[in-house]
Amino acid sequence: MPLFLIFPSVLVMIIISVIHFYWMFGGKWGLSAVVPEKVGGGAVFRPKLVETFIVAIGLLVLSFLLLAQIDLIPFLKPNMITRWFCIIFSFVFFIRAIGDFKYLGFFKKIKHSTFSKYDTLFFSPLCLYLGSSFMVAWIL
Repeated sequence: MPLFLIFPSVLVMIIISVIHFYWMFGGKWGLSAVVPEKVGGGAVFRPKLVETFIVAIGLLVLSFLLLAQIDLIPFLKPNMITRWFCIIFSFVFFIRAIGDFKYLGFFKKIKHSTFSKYDTLFFSPLCLYLGSSFMVAWIL
């Protein structure tokens, strides 16, 4: 079983979830690097509190479902729901890695902002890795 791929994915999603909770409660660290920027400056969007909460909870749920799919949650066995979530989020993370061809992803056009540099170095490769983890989990 590819635990060497799944455990780091779960750990990373939990850490990212904690960071989102940190931002939700007013934290400022890292905020300037995580929102895409327009060419003339300024953020493409400003995440609202509820959106940040949804992402934080969503990442925790995905971590749980990923562990359930590889049969590491004693009270929840792999089933069609966990499998379909893994299939869907495998594609979600792969699509995020490819991007929108403007602000984010491997094929973005805006490449000189703070966000785009972090996206190229960290965010898009991480999405590719997470997509691969979810794909491996639903194939097993």
